[in-house]
Amino acid sequence: MHRVVDWFARNGVAANLLMVLLLLGGGLAATTIVQENFPEFSLDAVEVRVRYPGASPEDVEDAIIRRIEDRVEAVEGIDRILATAAENVGVVTVELYRGTDVGRARTDIKSEVDRITAFPDEAEEPVVTEVTNREQVLQVALHGDAPLGVLREATQQAEDALALTPEISYVRMDGVPGEELSIEVSRNALRAHGLTLGEVSRRVREGSLDLPGGSIETTGEEITIRTEGQNYTQSDFENIVLLSRPDGTNVRLGDIATVVDGFDQNSDLITRFDGEPAVLLNVFRTGDEQALDVEETVKKYLDADLRPSLPPGIEATVWRNSADNLRTRLDIMIENGLLGLGLVLLVLGLFLTPRKAFWTASGIFLSFLGALILMELLDVSINMLSVFGFIIAMGIAVDDAIVVVENVYTEQ
Repeated sequence: MHRVVDWFARNGVAANLLMVLLLLGGGLAATTIVQENFPEFSLDAVEVRVRYPGASPEDVEDAIIRRIEDRVEAVEGIDRILATAAENVGVVTVELYRGTDVGRARTDIKSEVDRITAFPDEAEEPVVTEVTNREQVLQVALHGDAPLGVLREATQQAEDALALTPEISYVRMDGVPGEELSIEVSRNALRAHGLTLGEVSRRVREGSLDLPGGSIETTGEEITIRTEGQNYTQSDFENIVLLSRPDGTNVRLGDIATVVDGFDQNSDLITRFDGEPAVLLNVFRTGDEQALDVEETVKKYLDADLRPSLPPGIEATVWRNSADNLRTRLDIMIENGLLGLGLVLLVLGLFLTPRKAFWTASGIFLSFLGALILMELLDVSINMLSVFGFIIAMGIAVDDAIVVVENVYTEQ
């Protein structure tokens, strides 16, 4: 270390070039380094989710869960397999041993799941994802004296709009019961058309399906063919053909039945905000997205687009904001840094020389720019923990810098 210091002391050009490098590299790192509330890390687990519309938990377990478990249990690195069978969906969570390559394990698990050909025709494509501690930046509550359907529609529009912005990639609506389409057919209408309730049920089921159509193998890839006929809206179901008469006319579901697009009546989920019905909108930070940029984007959208377009009586309120904690910690660090540099300049300028005070303050500033460069190279983010470390190290760096400059002054 003495040789390195001696070499830089004798080669001022190299020292100045290093200073310029720290200034440029640190300034660039400060603008690109990831900002988050807490560090994001992998939970060493992979989730396989399969939707099976209209299936009971027992049907999901037999047709989905067991088949996935049989295929993935042979993948290397698995610690244990946890499965959940619920109405309309099955979830299999594969926990891995610590140190296992999660990316490779996810690829192997996806390959095994894709080989399953015995899933029911009504089941949707499996979704295989790595389980991470996704960070929620903001939670917005849309509330007011309005029907739940109106609140849900406004929240859905906000969700779609925010998901299209480049700063945000994941937005999720929460706090609302599951959607439910109910079909009400009178006995007189069935008799008038010679139908039974079972026939109507069968026609509805057959008229709302996504069916696989096989695959086409080429020299470079395999193309999967799938017929998409799943209905989701009230009008889609009302247009399902129940009967085709010889004269060419059709009897559609909407002609003899009432289709109601509403919510699950058996759900016990009730969301209130300030005593009013509410729907929540959760905004997350993923990948290299910046928590403070996400917060700024959401607030600008709320002020400029969402609030002016809301129906009378509905308000949008930011409830939980984890970015505030990060901003507060950053403000403390910046204030302490500026105060420390100011005191160094003042005290050392009075007791030593203004030139030495300036270069001491510059050295402290450059040392933190160098730390930002290392953080960027080591993939360490600006978060509550690292900023707290900066605040602690700031006092140490100032004390050490004062000791060094006093020793230099004494030697000179």
